[in-house]
Amino acid sequence: MSTTAFGQSTVLGYPRVGANRELKKAVEAYWAGTIDADSLENIAATLRAEVWRTLRDARLDSIPSNTFSYYDQVLDTAVAVGAIPDRFARLGLSELDTYFAMARGVDAEPALELTKWFDTNYHYLVPEISAGTVFAANPAKALREYAEARDLGINTRPVLVGPATFLLLAKGDDPFARLDELVETYSGILTTFAEAGVAWVQLDEPAYVADRTAAEIDALHHAYTRLGEIADRPQIFVATYFGELGDALPALLNTPVEAVGLDLAAGPGNLKRLATAGPLRGKTIVAGLVDGHNIWRTDLRAAVTTGATVTGLADHVAVSTSCSLLHVPVDLSAETRLDPQLYERLAFARQKVDEVVLLGRALRDGTTHLPAPLPPAPAVWRHDNVRARLAALDATDRQRGDYTNRAARQQERLGLPDLPTTTIGSFPQTAELRKARAALRAGTLDDAGYTERMRAEVQHVIRLQEALGLDVLVHGEPERNDMVQYFGEQLDGFAATDHGWVQSYGSRCVRPPIIYGDVTRKAPMTVTWSTYAQSLTSKPVKGMLTGPVTILAWSFVRVDQPRANTADQVALALRDECRDLEAAGIGVIQVDEPALRETLPLRKADQKAYLDWAVAAFRLATSGVADDTQIHTHLCYSEFGEVITAIDALDADVTSIEASRSKMEVLDDLAAIGYHRGVGPGVWDIHSPRVPTHDEVVDALRGAVAAVPARRLWVNPDCGLKTRGYPEVEASLRHLVAAATEIRGS
Repeated sequence: MSTTAFGQSTVLGYPRVGANRELKKAVEAYWAGTIDADSLENIAATLRAEVWRTLRDARLDSIPSNTFSYYDQVLDTAVAVGAIPDRFARLGLSELDTYFAMARGVDAEPALELTKWFDTNYHYLVPEISAGTVFAANPAKALREYAEARDLGINTRPVLVGPATFLLLAKGDDPFARLDELVETYSGILTTFAEAGVAWVQLDEPAYVADRTAAEIDALHHAYTRLGEIADRPQIFVATYFGELGDALPALLNTPVEAVGLDLAAGPGNLKRLATAGPLRGKTIVAGLVDGHNIWRTDLRAAVTTGATVTGLADHVAVSTSCSLLHVPVDLSAETRLDPQLYERLAFARQKVDEVVLLGRALRDGTTHLPAPLPPAPAVWRHDNVRARLAALDATDRQRGDYTNRAARQQERLGLPDLPTTTIGSFPQTAELRKARAALRAGTLDDAGYTERMRAEVQHVIRLQEALGLDVLVHGEPERNDMVQYFGEQLDGFAATDHGWVQSYGSRCVRPPIIYGDVTRKAPMTVTWSTYAQSLTSKPVKGMLTGPVTILAWSFVRVDQPRANTADQVALALRDECRDLEAAGIGVIQVDEPALRETLPLRKADQKAYLDWAVAAFRLATSGVADDTQIHTHLCYSEFGEVITAIDALDADVTSIEASRSKMEVLDDLAAIGYHRGVGPGVWDIHSPRVPTHDEVVDALRGAVAAVPARRLWVNPDCGLKTRGYPEVEASLRHLVAAATEIRGS
């Protein structure tokens, strides 16, 4: 076995889409057929080499590889262990096209289920493991990338999702029924790595920062005891992140693995547990001192103090990011328009690498070279008026009237049929819309010209929905760059970046705004667009807002006050917006909260407090309207059963929810708690390019009607249509409306 030292500094991963989203553009070009597989791989190889050189030149001691992915690292690991469902394997496609079929679906087969990666806005593809799954080691991708880096003179550490987390994330009856088979597959991979000269391998086990049973912890111990016993293997680094390991920490330390990574940013309790976990002889502790999940500069002196405590406990300590830097933008130096007082407080991925290197050096040589602490935040970032409004709130500000009475008044006002049809909000963001937005930013298109183009698109969307026969319409959101960024750009206390792209899933990237100060609304944000759309039709048009929890979840949030306080500040701004929409004649307002489950704390002991303030913020935003104004919300791509009582407590009149990939599982959860308001389980998976057939939508609706009375059931896609093209949107919505009509008449 190799005895190569781990080194003093590392990161758990790095952004892979490129500073200018080069990978996104290349992958989408491949899907569109405008480049071939070789061209795609050449672009990807260039991006990988750029990242490895960046990390080497920053003087990191240990550099990861195989963190690059065309779509998702969990899907990559599924391919590496042979967990490719038969329904995809039998399609007869190339290896690359089989991979993308699993991610996106094809006409013949729907995609793998997509859901949130722990408490982040990243989405992973859920592995499918059945009795027919035959695990087989396939380390080709990881070995190719290791060899690429070695050819550059860079010795890297391949990364895979660990076997225990992989099984806990997968769909299957008993996650550990196949553990021994899977561990033997990993054993084969590690042996092959050793033969190729790999000195260290990183296996990620983030699932163990959540509550785990004794049996699940025993499975972790069993897996790494077995892998540690392999005679010829790389040294094993087990990385954990997003929280505290709890009882899993001593179990992991009591295995032959050489290094264990601990998140000391999101899981400060890891330090106390480490002190009582037992002897650490021969172990390297990789201390996650730099927060990889937010963009604020690290308090380097406080981090050194924590690192010194770890150094006193372990034989060797390396400094790292708390998690992969996948969750933050690439490089702050590209941002030339930020307020200097904000800029000096920020660190993106490239800057966080420098912090890691600085901390590693400080633990070894002392703190004299560390930069001076930051000054206090500017006083102008505080708004006393919003703080006074919050202090004056009472319980009635978060309550609406009885739902039964509300429903009757709303039906009298709206006159909707059973199984009303609608969409979630956005329509395709065409190349023409993106060009218009870019021209506005560049100053080659004035405000009047931009407004004219957006109004033309709104009119097109309204006319299309009328022609298709939808019951409740949307304006299509052509003016919006992103469902959170759009609002952040119109609220005080937020800052927007020019190049702060972060991968959400596959080729989907977002630019999260930065909440740095107290939040206030400067002026109405959506009323002009909604009222223009409503003026074009006699059918109801939904006002479209993003909820306070999701605005926080998809932003980089200030850390100098509790999140509950920031959520209520955002909620007050949205409350004012709801009232203005209602006053302008909008009778249906959708306040989306797709991130409600996403930011649920991973430990049950912490979840009630979060759900209490999350529900309270939503109700503050939505409880200022009259009973005949119908409030919708939308949730997507999460394990909803874990927050089902909170969904009920939101008290929305209608909740639309992702259900197509999960086969309507959420309806059973809703039935179990006696949910009695309107619900729209998605019948069309919009994250796949395939058009659902009429019969597929009918079958989905029949299943839904069996669980929910037709008078309470809405018919809608899983999510917004922003990423889809008009031909597939029109075909899919035509099937959706026809299916609803058929079920109404049956």
